[in-house]
Amino acid sequence: MSNEILIQILAAFLFTLGTLIVLLRKDSIIVLMGIELMLNAANLSLAAFSHHYQLIDGQVQVFFVITIAAAESAVGLSILVNLYRNFGSIKTDIASTLKG
Repeated sequence: MSNEILIQILAAFLFTLGTLIVLLRKDSIIVLMGIELMLNAANLSLAAFSHHYQLIDGQVQVFFVITIAAAESAVGLSILVNLYRNFGSIKTDIASTLKG
């Protein structure tokens, strides 16, 4: 098997693992880690395709995805801090009681 196929299999496994974490876990920090895992799997896939086809477009998209992931982490952690201040816990069950 070539390296590109192995990398795509690894990216698919990481994305599936991240999806399962997001769907099955109740701790909000773990859910954020699952989302980061899915974004990193997409980055791995983009970089592998970019290398395979000798294009720079995928690497540029990886840069933007990393930037968005950093912003998502900052916003997500600030929401969790606010959740903890108001409710004393960061479980995802509590977030369903928020009213806007």
